[in-house]
Amino acid sequence: MQPHVPYHIVHIYLDQQEALPVPLSEQAPNYQVFWWKTVALGHLFLGPGEKFTEQEYTQKLIEAIRPAVEKYTANAGVGQWEQLLVHHRFQEWQHLIGSALLEWTAATVPAKVPVSVVICTRDRAGFLEQCLTQLRQLTCLPEEVIVVDNAPIDDSTEKVARNFAGVTYIREPRPGLDIARNTGVTKATMPIVAYTDDDVVVHPLWVYRVWESFQDEAVAAMTGLVIAAKLDTEAQLIFEKHWSFNRGYTDKVYDTTFFNRTLSKGPPVWEIGAGANMAFKKDVLEKVGLFDELLDVGAAGCNGDSEMWYRILEAGHTIHYNPRAVVHHEHRREMEGLKKQIFYYMRGFTAAALLQQRIRQEAGYKRHLFRVLPPYYLKLIKRGFPNYQFQYRTLWPEIKGIVSGLAFYIRNRKQASK
Repeated sequence: MQPHVPYHIVHIYLDQQEALPVPLSEQAPNYQVFWWKTVALGHLFLGPGEKFTEQEYTQKLIEAIRPAVEKYTANAGVGQWEQLLVHHRFQEWQHLIGSALLEWTAATVPAKVPVSVVICTRDRAGFLEQCLTQLRQLTCLPEEVIVVDNAPIDDSTEKVARNFAGVTYIREPRPGLDIARNTGVTKATMPIVAYTDDDVVVHPLWVYRVWESFQDEAVAAMTGLVIAAKLDTEAQLIFEKHWSFNRGYTDKVYDTTFFNRTLSKGPPVWEIGAGANMAFKKDVLEKVGLFDELLDVGAAGCNGDSEMWYRILEAGHTIHYNPRAVVHHEHRREMEGLKKQIFYYMRGFTAAALLQQRIRQEAGYKRHLFRVLPPYYLKLIKRGFPNYQFQYRTLWPEIKGIVSGLAFYIRNRKQASK
């Protein structure tokens, strides 16, 4: 087994380049994220030992940014923009793309918007201090920041929160992420409630982009783009390549049409986004109900966000994935931490799927769990044999999580029905 080589994360701002980027002859593994000003366009993995000609690299870059560029230029008449890159007419390309993305990059940004940002944390004072420091420096500030101190062992979190003027500190003695989320939303005073994690670095325009999503009255909830903050360890690379929170660089709308189209197979609500970057209209949460505390880590698992998205869609509301609302997330560094995380993901996924089946009997989650997943995992077991390296290192925790989630649901059916 070869030692893991850390990936260097490189953010390339194409609007600031004098020429098209080119691969270096002796290039360390890196993860390149391409931007046009404040808009992320795509990413590219360049692995250890991979070498590309300038032409090959250009083609890979084009493929990486194509979905986003075509979306943003759909109504701008840009035409064959990729040919300008292939033929090294980079400045012409910049002019065309800059004009097409003007409406997304030149808006007047208010100093503050009516958003409550809720940070649920537990005994991570160092992370929290960094998070609050960075939130205070945003281009557009939230009207309210709430720190929910979840079952703390000491007062370190409270001391940090109280050092920041305007931050509301709440101690929630009952352990559980969804319990903390519910405490946060009940204390929030703004019409939009946004959630992020204490180990997340948000983009300077994050709060503005969250608020912007809800200017469409039809939108009841939103999620945003999550980019890896570090890829230093094998565990972090496995997560980013096979369990990533990144849902792409183009807008997506999840509504009644999506719900009905996927109902027979079980709507894949886990694809909508990540709890580290999500927001809701407060009155929608009050209507559909708060987060299901049965799904907390240590109980069923950690799929309270996905189950909430299911209920919002089932109630006929719309969720918007906005890739311009960006946060950077630091994944778990150690393999044991990753395995534990994946175990609880799959445990929570299973319990949530069966809960969702109870809400709407025609939902196809049982079919997914008992007919689709067994042959899928049998294939993975065969492919990973005998060494089970890289992505296969989490295979057994995944399977154990599914079995554990099923057992948890059976034990708690009566409570779930309430």
